[in-house]
Amino acid sequence: MPDLDTYHRLIDLLAGVPYKLIDHAPDGTTESVSALRGHPVSHAAKCIVLMVKVDKRTTRYALAVVPGDRRVDLDAVKRLYNARYVGFADATTAERLAQTIPGTVLPFSLDPTLELLADPAVVAAPELYFNAARLDRSVMMSGADYQAIAQPRVVRITLP
Repeated sequence: MPDLDTYHRLIDLLAGVPYKLIDHAPDGTTESVSALRGHPVSHAAKCIVLMVKVDKRTTRYALAVVPGDRRVDLDAVKRLYNARYVGFADATTAERLAQTIPGTVLPFSLDPTLELLADPAVVAAPELYFNAARLDRSVMMSGADYQAIAQPRVVRITLP
């Protein structure tokens, strides 16, 4: 099962930093799972796989990690890559690159072709929550520890 493999890879990745596992009813929607975990939506890491068409022949993919109460600024990502187009990756591509199903996408890139972008508010969060490649379990850790492990490109990618 790919999700179980991805879950175990996550746990291995977190070795050596403080984190907490939280079991809850299965849910993959940022707002409702934040309520289940008992924290403000702004403390959730919303993870979205984006397709970036740099030019007619070059397509790249990025994993945008933003606070749960904000939206990805596609124009900001477009400017970042000097791209012609930026949009959401189709579900099949997103699942392949994220190595998990929608609603359980990790804020870590496990595929070398998926560039990791994190909004500054994510790495500044004292507590950051995200589903652990499972709908029924989440992780809580600090934004600073997340940044140290994930090493994302930190750039403002949310709408004001």
